[in-house]
Amino acid sequence: MGLKSVLEWLGRRGTLIAAGGVLVGLAVPTLAAAVKPAFSVAIFFLLVFAFLRVDPAELRARFRAPLLVGLACFGMMVVTPLAFGFALPYLGVDRLGPGIALGLMMYLAAPPIMSSAAYAAMLRLDTALTLALLIACSALTPVLAPFIVSHFAGEKLTLDAAQLALRLLAILGGAFAVASLLRWRLGNERIAAAKASIDGINALLLFIFGIAAMDGVTARTVKEPLLVGSLTLLAFAIAIGMYVLTTVLFWREGLKKSLALGFTSAHRNMGVMIAAAGGGVPELTWIYFAVAQFPIYLLPALAAPVVHRLMDRRLPGEE
Repeated sequence: MGLKSVLEWLGRRGTLIAAGGVLVGLAVPTLAAAVKPAFSVAIFFLLVFAFLRVDPAELRARFRAPLLVGLACFGMMVVTPLAFGFALPYLGVDRLGPGIALGLMMYLAAPPIMSSAAYAAMLRLDTALTLALLIACSALTPVLAPFIVSHFAGEKLTLDAAQLALRLLAILGGAFAVASLLRWRLGNERIAAAKASIDGINALLLFIFGIAAMDGVTARTVKEPLLVGSLTLLAFAIAIGMYVLTTVLFWREGLKKSLALGFTSAHRNMGVMIAAAGGGVPELTWIYFAVAQFPIYLLPALAAPVVHRLMDRRLPGEE
């Protein structure tokens, strides 16, 4: 069994491989700690391969007809965090402890996860739309997130917008440059023929990322099981609710687009927000960040059979 066959096999099981990374990280805390330095590297290369996998013509087409991307971006980065922000006093999350409201708002004000396009590819959704939305939302994050979080979270926390902007620019710009260089060197035809292998590489990167993200989670669960359990349920409820609501709102756009938008809106890159804060967040905010990774890694594996069944049963000509 050659390397190409192995990568294609991994790519076909990408969502399960990614979920396995979370489980391994929880089961072997020492491995999670050892792999943690690879966290940022995995993010970067996930984005490189996301850019590489998407046909540049498809990505340009999304921005040439930007209404759908603009509406989805406005809903994700403005409507959703503002709606939750105004509802915070009535949700009772403060009863879980100080820092939970901050964690919730940091999550909702964040852009999509860097691996959203990689997941979209493995779920056979509209990868170009997902990547276009990721770029648009990331560009708006430094402008919107600091105001929204500081206004609603009720915590004394100042996000460095300049640092956040530079970090996002370095990640997105650098990944795009590397992907462009690879596309120029390899050519569009060879890359198109290797899409299944690229999915396998993404699966491996997501596996590493999942292990690293679980650093410290096991110890916190043993120490505070009820709290961690409550926060985990909250994280799943928010992710599933946003997934379903967004998919329904954009259902008329077709399955590939509506499901892609639902997935992208549900899973946010809170890690970038934590990094921009310089680590100066309450302890419970860190815990929420950790458990928020569970739906990001587990929901795609759980949703994949349903999504694939829907895609297989769609009407001829439906996107």
